[in-house]
Amino acid sequence: MEKIKIRLMSERNYELIPIDQIVVVNSRSREKRQFKENVRSIGQLGLYMPILVNKHRLKDTGKYELICGEGRLLAHKELGKTEIKAEIVDETDDDALLKTLSENIARTRSVSMEYARSLKTMFDMNISLDQLSAITGKTPEYVRSFIRLMEQGEERLIKGVEDGIFSMNFALNVAQSSDRSVQHLLMDAFDNGVVTTTNLGCVRRIIEDRLQKGRSLSSGKRAEPPYTVDKLKYDIRQITRQKEAFVYEVGQKENRLFRILMALKKLSDDVRFTSMLKSEDLTEQPQLKGHYEF
Repeated sequence: MEKIKIRLMSERNYELIPIDQIVVVNSRSREKRQFKENVRSIGQLGLYMPILVNKHRLKDTGKYELICGEGRLLAHKELGKTEIKAEIVDETDDDALLKTLSENIARTRSVSMEYARSLKTMFDMNISLDQLSAITGKTPEYVRSFIRLMEQGEERLIKGVEDGIFSMNFALNVAQSSDRSVQHLLMDAFDNGVVTTTNLGCVRRIIEDRLQKGRSLSSGKRAEPPYTVDKLKYDIRQITRQKEAFVYEVGQKENRLFRILMALKKLSDDVRFTSMLKSEDLTEQPQLKGHYEF
């Protein structure tokens, strides 16, 4: 797909068009507080930026299709206005959708579900990572991270990144880990300071929900009790016990290895044993490094 051409101001067509002649093809949810502010601003100051509509099917349907500016359109309806200033273009469905997605990316936070879905849709439309990088101002690797999580259906992890609970790297590590190893990953993240006592409860709940309910957010949300100090203490005790068990297991294995090395050393001092090794051409011993060397 070719890059979107920049239209000169002299080439743009602005008109006041009836609001009831505009249909919203790709509607999206919007934040209530911001919408109220949009209504207040337009009501008091007027419309600074016209909406963008597509007249591609106007002759057939008698309707313009909205490309960008749904919030401004809804604000005009809220204010009881019957007309709105719009820039009118004639675009194919793919080009119109691309403009809509680009608008969504420009207006949403770069770590939101809507942002991730828009990137995935544009990527599926054969927009390259380099082009998406130019559109978003992010690196191709950063863009690919969102797309990878969306491809795997990891909506809970994306939401965790959106809420600032953990980093994108942590989300990618969780997505790439098996269900059994996720808890160990959480322990390592806690040791390395990626997960702290501040966000441990939230991270644990997201991981538990992901394991129990699945990766998508489409399932119903359960009411979560408040994360108390007692629960935090319990989580820390559990992680500490698991770490202590791991250290104990490593110590046991180290002791067994040391006994084996001592036995091999004793055998190496036995003339009959060394003669047997020579007869079998097994005199070369493996090199041991560290404090086990003898």
